[in-house]
Amino acid sequence: MTRNAKALHQTIRDQLRYEILSGALPVGQPLKQDALATRFHASRIPVREALRQLEAEGLVTHQLNRGAVVAGMSLLQICDMLDIRIALECHAAKLGVPNMVERDFETMEQILAAYDAATTVPEWGEYNRRFHLALSAASNNRRLHQLIEEFCLNTDRYTHVLISQATGKEGPQSDHYKIVAACRRHDTATVVQYLEEHIQSTKRELLAMQRPTANQPVLANPAEQQGH
Repeated sequence: MTRNAKALHQTIRDQLRYEILSGALPVGQPLKQDALATRFHASRIPVREALRQLEAEGLVTHQLNRGAVVAGMSLLQICDMLDIRIALECHAAKLGVPNMVERDFETMEQILAAYDAATTVPEWGEYNRRFHLALSAASNNRRLHQLIEEFCLNTDRYTHVLISQATGKEGPQSDHYKIVAACRRHDTATVVQYLEEHIQSTKRELLAMQRPTANQPVLANPAEQQGH
């Protein structure tokens, strides 16, 4: 593959990833190679490679007689991903908190101030994502940071709207501020404890929301509750 072709497939991948994670491309949306090639003024080769990489990230799946479509997630899959997030983010905190300086604290606090001012659920999701990525940045491990970004983004696409509708932003924000305060003290053990409890709380809330009630059966795919 030439350098230009490689750059093109990365551009296509990044744009489609953004549209999937933002909800512009909903769960089940077909991703036709010919249409994408026309849209991006490309051949099918970089389109095929972009879709292959998105499939490896869990954002795209192939269905019989339909080809590539935007992937959904079951409740079990989301919980599995949240468990992986705990492992990755807590390890990043162990590496990163001792490295943190004033610039890191200010970055996280600026994100949380914007989070406080935000009024829509999509904004809350975006600032939540930015906070968790900023928290992991001080690990100075690019691959670990990339993995956190993939799992954080992928799970938030399904969980944040549901959790925000149920709990608002006050609970998560309170957790975030406690985490930053512990970071400022360079109290690594407390940061890890708070972070694990924070993500576990998301998992508990999600599981509770999926329990059937007298009037509503459980949904197989949480994305269905978002109208997708």
